[in-house]
Formats: sequence, C-alpha cells, structure tokens
Amino acid sequence: MTLPMILLAAWCVVAPAAAANAATSTAPAPAGPALAPAQPLPAYVLDNTEVRDIRATALKRDYQLFVALPDSYRTSGRRYPVIFVVDANYAFPLARSIASRLHKHAGLEESIVVGLSYAMGDTPVYSRRRDYTPSVPRNADFRGYRADMPGRPVVLGEAGAYARFIADDVFPHIASAYRADMGRKIFMGHSYGSLLGLQVLLTRPRTFEHYILGSPSLWFDRGVMFDRLRDYAGAHRDLPASVFFGIGSRETLAPGKRRSRSEEQADMVADLRDFHGALAAHRYAGLTTRLKVFADEDHASVFPLVLTHGLRAYLKKEK
Repeated sequence: MTLPMILLAAWCVVAPAAAANAATSTAPAPAGPALAPAQPLPAYVLDNTEVRDIRATALKRDYQLFVALPDSYRTSGRRYPVIFVVDANYAFPLARSIASRLHKHAGLEESIVVGLSYAMGDTPVYSRRRDYTPSVPRNADFRGYRADMPGRPVVLGEAGAYARFIADDVFPHIASAYRADMGRKIFMGHSYGSLLGLQVLLTRPRTFEHYILGSPSLWFDRGVMFDRLRDYAGAHRDLPASVFFGIGSRETLAPGKRRSRSEEQADMVADLRDFHGALAAHRYAGLTTRLKVFADEDHASVFPLVLTHGLRAYLKKEK
C-alpha cells in the first residue's frame, strides 16, 4: 500500500488553568465559556515523500520503505543514485534533508533516499538488535541482553537474513517503482546499522557500490567482525567496494577503564582504526576506503557529519 506522504504530527494537550489566588479566595470562580475539545494540530508534511509497505518474504515480517524523491524527479526523466539508510525512524528525515542541501548548496547530484523501517509491530530496540547484528554473542555475553517486548525472547544475529531481504525484496521493489540507478546504490548505517553494513560488505560486497559506516559497534560479540574480515581475506583476493568510515573523537574509553572489546569498556575509535588498518593491509585492488575522526563529536552527535562527508566522497558534482 502506498500512502501519499510522510506526516510528522504534533498533538496538543490542553490543560484547564488553575484558579488564581486559590489559597486566599473563597468565592466561586466566575463561570466562563466552555472550552472546545482538544483537536490535533495540522500535520507537517515532508515534500516529495512516500511510504510503501513491503513484505519480507523469507523472514515472514512486514516493514515499510520511506522514500524521498529529488525535486527534479517529476520533470527530468533521468535516473538517480539511491541512498538506502537503516534506522529510518530517526535517520530518514535527516538523510533526506542533508542530501537535498548538498545538492542545493554544494552542487552534488540529486539522489533518491530510501529509509528502511523497523519491523512493524516490533519496538525499535527489538527490531534493530535482531536485524542488524551479525551473530549471537558467544558464551556469557548473551545473558546480558534483555528483551524490551514482554513475552518474547531475545533474538540477535539475523543480519545475514535481513541483508538478503534488502537485496531480494527491497531492491526489486525500488527498481520497479522508481527511476532508480541500481548501479549506484549507497548504504548508510550507524552503530548497529554499521554492523549490518559490514556484514554485507564481507559477504556480498557488490550489493552496494558505496558504504557509509558510522561508529560501527566493533565490540559486539567480542569483535566478531574482525574474525569475519580474516575469514573473507582467506577466501578472496579482492573486495570491490567504496567505503567511508566516520566516528566521533569522543567515542573512546571512559576515564579509568581498561580497554577490551565489550560494550562497557570499548574504545570505539581505537577499534575502528584497527579494523580500517587491517582492511587496508590486504591492498585489495577494487577497494577504496577512507576513515575520518570528527573532533569533539560523540556517538550521539556524529551521524550528520558522517553522512555529509560520506556522500561527498561518492556523489558527483553537477555541471
């Protein structure tokens, strides 16, 4: 089902005013006009956006695609590169706005932006933990997770299956519905979303032509993605992809902590430098990488900068 637009609505709650000087006055308050029932305020509409329901056939789950079309889409007739962004509930409006501004104010080519929602009926935490993580944590690590949906077990490690959903269900849907240049697909993920990106990169790298990976949670499952990188290197002689890594300089150890690959004691900057170095050391002919550490940014604030610089590293300047 296609809805015409994405609506961002604020709802107004009207509370009755308290009587003035209630502590000293004993006279009844004068009767006033009856208040009208509270009504929702008009919705704010993101221009040139659509929502499409999509069934993940193999996963037997339902998701939504949030789609933002370039300003010139209705009149140009040309095809556009496509930015696929996960954690869409947060990231889609931001990615749409940044892509638009980079076109209008920096001259970069326009793009279609596709946001991949969380599974319908799941909380964001439950959905992303399951769909974005590449493995079930080993040994006692798994016992540290708690489900935020009562009555449902903790589920992790389905990134491989979710990546196949993107390739097998999402790509054909976008290719048939829009003038998308499916030879220029961009993946954008942050934190757990970057783990998903690395899962794709190290299994089916040609799924996307460019990867923008912000603050990857390389501590997950005791650094399992380092193992995946080693396994990939043992079986392949090339890695055909373009990758931009970004992270905030404050994503380091808390004072007094000793470095290890666990969530509580992770030096994410050091982990990413190690991973990027190990990746570059293989000197894959088809691989282009760049790592940027953004000064004075932390895990919560760095995403817009990673996205901006990651798009600049791939999108072309329009003449």
